[in-house]
Amino acid sequence: MSANAASSKDHKVKEPQPGQPMYGCEHVGRLFNQDQATINMSIQHYKTILRAIFDINPILPQTAKGMDGQVVTSLTPTYLCLQCPSTLTEEDLSKHGNKKSHRFYVESRSGALYCQMCDDIVWDPTFEDLRLKKLGTGSFFGSRKRKHEELFAPDPVKDAPQYISTNTTLATCKANGLRGIYNAGATCYQNVVLQSFLHNPILRNFYLSDGHQSGSCDTPHCLSCAMDDMFQEFYASETTNGYTAANILSGFWISEKKAFENLVANKEQDAHEFFQFMAEELHERNGDGKRPEIGSEHTCNCIIHQTYYGKLQTSTTCQNCGGVTNQAQSFLDLSVPLENLTQKRGKKNLTNGDGVSSARTQNSVTLQECLDEEYIKSDKCEYRCQNCNSVQQARRQTSIKKLPNVLSIQLKRFEFKQGRNDRAQKIETPVQFPLQLNMLPYTTRARTQDLKNDYELQRSCTYDLLCVVVHVGDMDTGHYISYCRVGDQYTRARWLVYVL
Repeated sequence: MSANAASSKDHKVKEPQPGQPMYGCEHVGRLFNQDQATINMSIQHYKTILRAIFDINPILPQTAKGMDGQVVTSLTPTYLCLQCPSTLTEEDLSKHGNKKSHRFYVESRSGALYCQMCDDIVWDPTFEDLRLKKLGTGSFFGSRKRKHEELFAPDPVKDAPQYISTNTTLATCKANGLRGIYNAGATCYQNVVLQSFLHNPILRNFYLSDGHQSGSCDTPHCLSCAMDDMFQEFYASETTNGYTAANILSGFWISEKKAFENLVANKEQDAHEFFQFMAEELHERNGDGKRPEIGSEHTCNCIIHQTYYGKLQTSTTCQNCGGVTNQAQSFLDLSVPLENLTQKRGKKNLTNGDGVSSARTQNSVTLQECLDEEYIKSDKCEYRCQNCNSVQQARRQTSIKKLPNVLSIQLKRFEFKQGRNDRAQKIETPVQFPLQLNMLPYTTRARTQDLKNDYELQRSCTYDLLCVVVHVGDMDTGHYISYCRVGDQYTRARWLVYVL
């Protein structure tokens, strides 16, 4: 009889409904899959927190005790820990989570569940059902259950597909900038880079908020003014017709810079070189005007540096005395070679200048494996050690000292062989890449610290895939295609292919 009484008090996880997840996130799933005692404690504590939020003096949930012991009453929401009685400010969340390994909190205004590992409010059916009952009836059970069901019951009229389609307005094309760019004669290498700029939210916000005011710019044939005009045309004009990047093309044709001479010709060019040219030109127009020197740790507050630039650190360790020399330099993008990795694994697929494939296998490698070769493994070298005052054997390792806001990675798919008749060959080995990439293992900080359990740092070093540029063809000819994502983690993202 005591067993039946105990079991009747056990809380249950809500059964999943069609089209709904069973848990708010994978971390809530792990919490509920531990044991019945954990489920009981979590749900009971959540009920207690909801009562404190909605039934007691509202100032109490807004009062928190800081890590320094000082009591603070905040106008902004605080967070009530689901796993202990602590009330925390947003600034103290990570400290409390790392110290106590508590990862779930309740937002003091709405009672919504916050997952620290997801760094977001999560919609969990079990917790959300309790929150809605508390909001709708003031109780979790009892005689008010019918009132709750009536309050949140589906509306047969408003839930009808015909009603939804009649009263729904589709987002306009100008809200997403969904337009193609005309190929003006072997300009696909330019168009794919411009599409990546157009779908970059940082650049979009900069130009749409008058970051560069073309009306007051005195620079003749300014490429940044042409970029401003292009963003305005894409995001302000209600049309889906193709766009001709005439202003950007004319900027190259009229420019006196020797670096742009190849771009003027009506010939196929390299998209990566065009990206570097554009970044340099936009930096000069919006920044300090100084050209970044190769190997230097150049810093600037222009939009290009804020968006794309990071810093690398090369550490050289003397094998004789153990002395370490560090050298830092800025980078616009990471160039990751495929040659060494494909040679080690015997998975190289080569295409020569005649387009003839000499593939041995069709096995693929992953982007993480390519990054491991470049930024985790070290190589041997010789250098003059200042401590030994002589040339010594050393090991050199490169890591990322500072990650950029937008990370650009180039796969170096070419190989040169020495010989009179040999020509450059393109490495056609497929490279698999994820939609999300954690770059923490390749940082300088990860070399000296164990950061496996630092979820906040891992999250800050994780990138969402935004755009992919693909070259189809061989070394001498081919075509560029871009794949761009429309949407973010809060909406249903779509991928668009631009065959330019």
